[in-house]
Amino acid sequence: MRTQVAIVGGGPAGLLLSRLLHRQGIASVVLEGRDRAYVEHRQRAGMLEQGTTDVLRGCGAGERLDREGLVHHGLELRFGGAGHRIPLTDLTGRTVTVYAQTEIVKDLVALRLADGGDVRFGARAVEIDPSGPSVTYRQDGRTHTLDCDYIAGCDGFHGVGRPAVPGVRTFSREYPFAWLGILADVPPSTGELIYAHHDRGFALHSLRSPAVSRLYLQVAPDEEIAAWPDARIWDELAVRLGTGDGWTLDEGPITDRSITPMRSFVAEPMRHDRLFLAGDAAHIVPPTGAKGLNLAVSDVTVLARALTERYASGSEALLDSYSATCLRRVWRAEHFSYWMTTLLHTDPQADDFARRLQRSHLDYVASSPAAAVSLAENYTGLPLT
Repeated sequence: MRTQVAIVGGGPAGLLLSRLLHRQGIASVVLEGRDRAYVEHRQRAGMLEQGTTDVLRGCGAGERLDREGLVHHGLELRFGGAGHRIPLTDLTGRTVTVYAQTEIVKDLVALRLADGGDVRFGARAVEIDPSGPSVTYRQDGRTHTLDCDYIAGCDGFHGVGRPAVPGVRTFSREYPFAWLGILADVPPSTGELIYAHHDRGFALHSLRSPAVSRLYLQVAPDEEIAAWPDARIWDELAVRLGTGDGWTLDEGPITDRSITPMRSFVAEPMRHDRLFLAGDAAHIVPPTGAKGLNLAVSDVTVLARALTERYASGSEALLDSYSATCLRRVWRAEHFSYWMTTLLHTDPQADDFARRLQRSHLDYVASSPAAAVSLAENYTGLPLT
């Protein structure tokens, strides 16, 4: 078996890359270890930068996004019992859109199958040869080899892509807290996202649709999910999100809950020979800045452009600069995510001096137009390069 580009991983990064290449007449095969139902229903991020929505629309994946996505023009910082709105669109001319990653995956799978695209579910990659180049995978109890011109490692943090890069250098940071996230069948109590800092810990009120709310609580990294029955979750959210102006948090049935540790991670370089890493295979960000999915889209947009130039003209200039191009944006997003995380979370090891500094920083961001512009510029997304 042979194709031009072998794509390991059928999440949003791999599927989007396949779609972008198809529109340029470049053949690809997507190898996804899980079945289609699992891929289309795993809960992930849902805040899209302006550039991400532009890419999805541009490749023909914007119909349902435009119909069902919730466009936001601002966000709210809450601390000290008061809210402070950051007018994202007024400050940058850009918007963000709430549209769940699960829905993006469904849209892209449907598009690729309608295109006659080769998406192989239940095909688990077990070995990558970056120089061959080829991918060995297992499907239906049999081992296969897929030969190709180039390989895109879009297979996540625990995949086989990154280990296939010899001498890869990694940078990481673990945070002393995690997120307890819930989905609830209740209309959101807010029209825009609320990021709340409280002495008891961070809270986030997000949303998935006009009828479904997505909320998060800062908890200890070793917290047991069983220690958080519904009543305790809602009580704690009400305390941390509470204000002095009469705002109330509506409650409803919790349909999903999980605890996610917080980490920052970057692997350099993002390329070895004919293998190119993208998305979580190369970098992880804490979710506070809503950058994970958007970085993956940026990576594969850069890679698709580089592969298009290679097949159109024979030039490998953009392929050669792929890692450096992506890493510039990755490190900016890493810093913004770190900044948002340390600004809003309560560090259990912080002393009184550190807490006062944090509160001063929050006051500055809420009151300074320059600080608000910086937050808005990074949150809505830097230009795709």
